[in-house]
Amino acid sequence: MVRLRLDLAYDGTDFSGWARQPGRRTVQGEIEEALGRILRLPEPPALTVAGRTDAGVHARGQVAHVDLEPGVLGALDGRDRRGGAGGPAQGSAEELDERLSAMRRRLAGVLPLDVRVRLVTVAPEGFDARFSALSRRYAYRISDAPGGVDPLRRREVVWYNRPLDVDRLNAAAAALLGEHDFAAFCKKREGATTIRELQRLDWVRADGLVVATVTADAFCHSMVRALVGSLLPVGEGRLPVDWPGGVLARAVRDSGVHVAPAHGLCLEEVRYPGAEELARRAAETRRVRTLSS
Repeated sequence: MVRLRLDLAYDGTDFSGWARQPGRRTVQGEIEEALGRILRLPEPPALTVAGRTDAGVHARGQVAHVDLEPGVLGALDGRDRRGGAGGPAQGSAEELDERLSAMRRRLAGVLPLDVRVRLVTVAPEGFDARFSALSRRYAYRISDAPGGVDPLRRREVVWYNRPLDVDRLNAAAAALLGEHDFAAFCKKREGATTIRELQRLDWVRADGLVVATVTADAFCHSMVRALVGSLLPVGEGRLPVDWPGGVLARAVRDSGVHVAPAHGLCLEEVRYPGAEELARRAAETRRVRTLSS
């Protein structure tokens, strides 16, 4: 099998999230169907993604991988899809590059305009889009302008109708950094840990917006939006600066934590180690984590 890395971007507005769901339009479903079509496969291939995004969440730095029989790439240039001597499985590096470029062009022609495959490359040995990742970086964009959001950015920016104090937001966010049990900010899933390492959470004013940058080794379900939702009432002065840290310490869902709207959130980047560390990182990530004593 040949493992390909796909670098992706999408506007999540009209998708029911990343993961394929019967009867619903999803990012995974659209890309898998497009791959099956251009490669002339009887069944769409399965994608593995770095991080599943919820309905309405955007991405400009998403990463996925797909495993294919080497011969199927011949469908991109009409060669023998079964491989064999002189066939696609034995092609030169230049031929492979040409086929991957052709794959990207053909995907651009068949995919809807709200999802793009920006790059297709052969994944290094040991690469796993999900388990090899070191971190995921999200941005959450808010406008607290009295007149509301620029209409041209309404799909990616949330309007907050009270002024926000960035210094208060950053002071409250500082208490959330580090490795913790984020059960208070996650939707619990059976058998899944809620222990995560929050590496960065800070706020700036930029281009007329209030923007949060949130980075962690991984995120559990709804975590970023719940973190943002816990900080916004602090930013407007309605709750004390130490309130989000107290919620974290209790490690149970608090009715005062409101999950922020999906459309303000965008997956900006997934970081991976060097090629020699990919397999080790994947094995390490698969282990269920517990908090160190």
